[in-house]
Amino acid sequence: MTHATPGRRAVSRRSFLTALVTGSTLMLVARPTASAEPADRADQVLTALPADSNLVILEVRGDGSVHCALPRAEIGQGLTTSVAMLVADEMDLPLAKTVVSLARGRQELIGNHYTGGSNSIRSLWQPVRSIAATARARLLTAASNRWSVGVDALTIVDGVVTAPDGRSAHFGELASTAADPNLRYDAVGPKPDEDLALVGTPTNRQDARAIVTGRQTYTLDLDVPDAMPVVVRRPPTINGTVASVDEAALRAMPGVIDVAVVSTGVAIMARTFGYALAAKDAAVVTWNAGTIDDESTDSIQDRLRRSTPAFTGIGGVARPALPGERRLNVDFDFAPVSHAAMETNSAVADVRADRADVWASMQLPNYAGQKIALTLGIPLNKVTTHVMNGGGSFGRRLYLDGPLEAAVISRAMGRPVRLMWSRVDDMRHGRARPAVHTKFDAVLARGTVVSWEQRVAAVSTDFDGGFGDLVTDALAPSPLISQTLFHSTRDPYSFTEGSIRTLVEVPIAMPTGSWRSVFSGTVRTAAEIMVDRIAAAMNADPLDLRLSTVNNDRHREVLRTLSTAGNWGADLGPGRAQGIGFHAEFRSSAAYLVEIDATDPELPRVRKAVIVVDVGHVVNPRSLEAQMIGCLMDGISTTLRAGLHYEQGLPLEGSYSQFHYARQRDSPPDVRVVIMPTGTENPGGAGELGVPAAAAAVANAYARATDTTPTSFPILFDVDFEPFPK
Repeated sequence: MTHATPGRRAVSRRSFLTALVTGSTLMLVARPTASAEPADRADQVLTALPADSNLVILEVRGDGSVHCALPRAEIGQGLTTSVAMLVADEMDLPLAKTVVSLARGRQELIGNHYTGGSNSIRSLWQPVRSIAATARARLLTAASNRWSVGVDALTIVDGVVTAPDGRSAHFGELASTAADPNLRYDAVGPKPDEDLALVGTPTNRQDARAIVTGRQTYTLDLDVPDAMPVVVRRPPTINGTVASVDEAALRAMPGVIDVAVVSTGVAIMARTFGYALAAKDAAVVTWNAGTIDDESTDSIQDRLRRSTPAFTGIGGVARPALPGERRLNVDFDFAPVSHAAMETNSAVADVRADRADVWASMQLPNYAGQKIALTLGIPLNKVTTHVMNGGGSFGRRLYLDGPLEAAVISRAMGRPVRLMWSRVDDMRHGRARPAVHTKFDAVLARGTVVSWEQRVAAVSTDFDGGFGDLVTDALAPSPLISQTLFHSTRDPYSFTEGSIRTLVEVPIAMPTGSWRSVFSGTVRTAAEIMVDRIAAAMNADPLDLRLSTVNNDRHREVLRTLSTAGNWGADLGPGRAQGIGFHAEFRSSAAYLVEIDATDPELPRVRKAVIVVDVGHVVNPRSLEAQMIGCLMDGISTTLRAGLHYEQGLPLEGSYSQFHYARQRDSPPDVRVVIMPTGTENPGGAGELGVPAAAAAVANAYARATDTTPTSFPILFDVDFEPFPK
């Protein structure tokens, strides 16, 4: 039972707006609020966006259920459940009566219809709670007026308002009165954090059963009238184009309905995907050259090494050597990595002469709508982008390759299409985390680090889409975004203050994209490995070195907790060792300790992992644990085996059997996640947080277990498979 007024506070007119709909429905909308806390790279994106549009739409329906239309993507992170928890807690409503759906693209939000940079909970924490508190206040006032009872005397239990004399009504029965535009009510802010009951409680995802039983609706599950299966025969090298194709032979094949040549290849429509795939394999096509036909893994890495800036010394200023000075120089190479989401890059499109509807999992649906409108020559207000649940992303669905291609094919064929990328298409012609080469120079003297310099050369990351729309894409081209993201990710140690960090991007015409943690996944991983090298050179314990130099008390407590929870320093015997990694970003921090068995260096396995994470206020601990374990699996995979080999202009990998992401047999049987107490901190980001720490912990453990210094990742990167035909 909760009293009606847990605590009034002033509510900014700019922070939320109430819109009312007559009838049995109460509808409200909330505006985003600017953070007063120090900005990091995701905050820089958010604060660059307009805050004068209605961000969240909340509706109380006649049956007493509350529905929230969310301008974000659900791509496996459990966001819809977390937002439902915020609404339910603020309104004293059962979670089962709180429904969060994905809003279609809303152009008025400009870049605020954006999912990325671990921003979702951080950007929604205040607006969602504010709008739910406002809805609750209006419903209470409606009951107060109906029964002539003071608001303070009313209570709410499970979405039912009750008066002292026993009279009661559920939210749906009060919604019509609460929607009266003339209703006068006392504006209240969200509940004090200590009064939140559901938030902070481990909670199962609302969609978990639907996902595991196959009832969750993904893009290709849609039954859009007359939309037929389509696949594309793609070129044998990246960005190749069609020179000629025997269309007549294709059209004569069983089940084939239509054929169209588009910029990405030969699109084939058939009665079933089976017919379409058979026709694709049989197509007789000649191809023009691609854009990297002469490139291979070795040639790309060689270009990066040659592009890396030279060492500049301490602050770039020549000076005499210090007594006992020692310079550590280490070079690291990181191979490209596929996003490898479970759901391939698919979309449904229905393009007509005067309008277009596109369905897909999209992290930037507004930008997708703008680009589709521009490409097809259709007015923007006639393009609707429907955001679907995504079967994973890891940055892949920031890009509209599938939705745009589906729209182009639908226009060319003059009918709706259900476009499916095969797994081979997705790995060979999809985007990848770019290859990276990074050089480290650290100068040690007098028992301390006197200089720390990191120079990075990477294949250019395509940030097509800017901050989510064509305008900011034009104003902030990829190089500017790359430099902003690179330099806003900092090393968390005192000896790195004033350090030199440089990024050079090498333009190679291959599809790249943001991969979970973007630059941090390689740059910070290398930095954490370097910290272990420095500790060894100083004859110091790696954890003690981090504890003595980390520049934040919250971070230090995370590391102390890791030491205790992970039993740091345990002797595991020959060929086995512990390794640690730490990363701080998004106003959060995470530390990983892993124990690896590398008695056979060619068959290493992480046997145990302890993860300590501090993200401030936690909405759903169960979701946070899942995110941290997902980061662990990414770290194990990209450190040990998962990467893409390029040969004559195309990746060799084309399936999960060839792209060696960690399997069940590679996952540690013992994993523990320790979530630090919430305190008073607002939520930080979590989705990308753990990857650098996890990857570094695995690399450091492998190095200690094998008495080696791995510098090329993944460590075990042989072509141990027969590639599919091009």
